[in-house]
Amino acid sequence: MQFKPIFESDGRPVLIAGPCSAETEEQVISAAHALKGQHIALFRAGIWKPRTRPGAFEGIGASGLSWLERVKTETGLPVTTEVATAQHVHDCLSHNIDVLWIGARTTVNPFSVQEIADALAGTDIPVIVKNPVNPDYKLWIGAIERLYKAGIRRIAAIHRGFSTYGDCKYRNLPRWQMAIDLMQEFPGLEVICDVSHICGRRDILAETAQKAYDLHFDGLMVEVHPDPDNAWSDAAQQITPIQFAQMISTLKRRQISSDDPSYLASMDSLRRQIDELDEEIIQLIARRMKLVRDIGYAKKDKNIAIYQPERWRALAEACRQRAEKSELSHEFVALFLEAIHQEGISQQEKIIIQN
Repeated sequence: MQFKPIFESDGRPVLIAGPCSAETEEQVISAAHALKGQHIALFRAGIWKPRTRPGAFEGIGASGLSWLERVKTETGLPVTTEVATAQHVHDCLSHNIDVLWIGARTTVNPFSVQEIADALAGTDIPVIVKNPVNPDYKLWIGAIERLYKAGIRRIAAIHRGFSTYGDCKYRNLPRWQMAIDLMQEFPGLEVICDVSHICGRRDILAETAQKAYDLHFDGLMVEVHPDPDNAWSDAAQQITPIQFAQMISTLKRRQISSDDPSYLASMDSLRRQIDELDEEIIQLIARRMKLVRDIGYAKKDKNIAIYQPERWRALAEACRQRAEKSELSHEFVALFLEAIHQEGISQQEKIIIQN
């Protein structure tokens, strides 16, 4: 797939900002005027808001589209909003909305994405696709492919994290690698980080935004509201226009590389060492799996269950303690151990079912 850029950033990171929801005309216009001089590429506001549970504010509806038209007229800012149905698309096209985005709850449903793609056939309006709520890489790509097959070429992606259960620092786990994989597979695709939905809280927005810059995302989507504490949706993750300006001013955009000879020589040496260690790691994992298979044969001989909860808990705790001493994060060690454990179970299952 060959994508056309949505944004003309002139080397600057792309900034998309505005309130989570369009609540009143006054609120939308106030936010837009406050953001007018802050070099944002798009003013965002949700007109239709798919909510997790009934009873929550589900958006002002199509009547709010005229407010976005007024934003364009008064400030000159291009505008974007979320669409989830063919009717939403038609309403937006009739109100000259500049860019559409497909939300996470819609990306997860191929039927809904196809309905939107069909409604967009024959147009050239840019579309931004958020990742699905669950970490399914193929669903994300599939949504982009459906739009591409409908003739849309100006497509970008938004990484907004993935739903999780239980206590967590983030509202939605970033799982950065999935976005990185998307960048690597489609180098011409612009990828924006929605830090507001990843964080779910304003106190860690700046550090998460810097992380996105460090990973060379093309830009940020940030929810900005004139009075965040009294917002009708997602109040905890929104910031004021002044706070937005302050945050953006503190972020550092790093170079992708350098032509300094000493830097290049150092990188070459360090990467060769990493390559050698990676080979050793693969060999060590292979040796570990050989032992896992030997255990599998012993279990089969004595009709012993594959999964041993006490052993797994002890192993996980021992590894966690070693990780603390080695400056490795708990999240990384947990993911690594889970992958090793699942592969071990899979290896032993193949042995158990053999005749």
